[in-house]
Amino acid sequence: MKPIARSALSLVAILAVTGLLLSLFFRSDADRHALLVSGILAAFVQLAAFGLVHIAGRSNALAAWGLGTIFRGTILALYGFFLVKMLDLPPTAALVSFAVFLFVSMLLESMIMAYDA
Repeated sequence: MKPIARSALSLVAILAVTGLLLSLFFRSDADRHALLVSGILAAFVQLAAFGLVHIAGRSNALAAWGLGTIFRGTILALYGFFLVKMLDLPPTAALVSFAVFLFVSMLLESMIMAYDA
């Protein structure tokens, strides 16, 4: 299986499990909608970061991982300042879930990087 496909499949699985666990704490319909939106956004952001690391190759993996981290932080800030209000999402559920999704997927990314090495 290609590294990007394996990354995407692993990402979807870990985001689904994380979303299920978060839905135990965020129970309202609006909160669960925020979880879904955050999960989808996190998947796209993370796939872009995974792609950046895979394109950079082993010699530049650390630099690409650092740029990916800056990219994630920027998207988190934009999500918090603009998108949450534009989409009328509950801010606590949206931002906590998005940050957790990004954190968990970054852990996955480091494991995939070690596995591919």
